Amino acid sequence: MGGRNVIDAAIDRGVNRVLALSTDKAVNPVNLYGATKLCAEKVFVQANAYAGAQETRFSCARYGNVVGSRGSVIPVFIEQRKRGKITITDPRMTRFWLTLEQGVRFVILAIEQMHGGEIFVPKIPSMRLVDLAEAVAPGCAVEYIGIRPGEKLHEVLLSEDEARNAVELDDMYIIQPSHPWWKRANWLHGRELPQGFRYTSDSNEEWLTNEQLHELIEPGAAAKSAIPA
Repeated sequence: MGGRNVIDAAIDRGVNRVLALSTDKAVNPVNLYGATKLCAEKVFVQANAYAGAQETRFSCARYGNVVGSRGSVIPVFIEQRKRGKITITDPRMTRFWLTLEQGVRFVILAIEQMHGGEIFVPKIPSMRLVDLAEAVAPGCAVEYIGIRPGEKLHEVLLSEDEARNAVELDDMYIIQPSHPWWKRANWLHGRELPQGFRYTSDSNEEWLTNEQLHELIEPGAAAKSAIPA
């Protein structure tokens, strides 16, 4: 409903470009929260047809976990290490990661390049949760508590079905809409993806090292410590 309100307001006010922010949870959702993300993506893509002759265009940006955000597990691990024990739901679990700055830059890039109807997916590194815990809280005991309801072992940013309509650029994937109003010439320089391709956190070609993770965490930690209480 909130997405629909934004779409109506943007069209009524003649906004040129609107980019909705989504996450991996919209892909093959396993709970209601993910299903609402999926619905929002579908509504924003279809809004390009709803806009009709109006100039307003809509697209989506879909990415993974933001390092140090309120929904991130990293602040949880930092707090847990004070008592010497880290809780992990499953040792097999993997996640995609990017920094807040990377996310903002990606959103700006998508807004600048969008034609209306695309779902933009950045190429970002993965990391196993057990490796993340070791990097953030080295030497702490680890307790495995089991997967919580609605939780996935691995994240999917681009499904096999979506890949049939997607193209690859050097730094991102672009899912093109399968609608008659879409022009395939919009992304002629994009490369087609191989048959059966999926972009998942466990089969990712790029993995985050402990050193890289600390480089991502430290600037945020330094900025937080500089904020007065």
